[in-house]
Amino acid sequence: MHKQRGVSLMGLLIIGSMVAFLMLLGFKLVPAYVEYFSLKKTLQSLAVEQKSAGPEEIRKAFERRATIDDITSVKGDDLDITKEKDSLVIAVSYDKIVPMFSNVSVLIKFDVASDGGAAAAE
Repeated sequence: MHKQRGVSLMGLLIIGSMVAFLMLLGFKLVPAYVEYFSLKKTLQSLAVEQKSAGPEEIRKAFERRATIDDITSVKGDDLDITKEKDSLVIAVSYDKIVPMFSNVSVLIKFDVASDGGAAAAE
């Protein structure tokens, strides 16, 4: 007689709860990373397009793009704008707190910077 193989009900419940927890993490954390990549793209394009503009003009241009791209974690006043050689570098560091459930939250620290327009020069 052959022994039965397969997953027991208890094993299925444990695996199901782990999958549900990982899906919860994914659904809660993905929007923070989508905003990060949108911010990175915005800073890259601003560094290329606003190369000769002043800091106030760059901040205003960022505010307009942030409204369109739904960037809410960073404001124009948070930007660190510097000139390195002939390129413009725009950088920002920010924390994102994502509430998970009850009193449990995840803290994500982001550091975003444009590459100084090097990609556009090539």
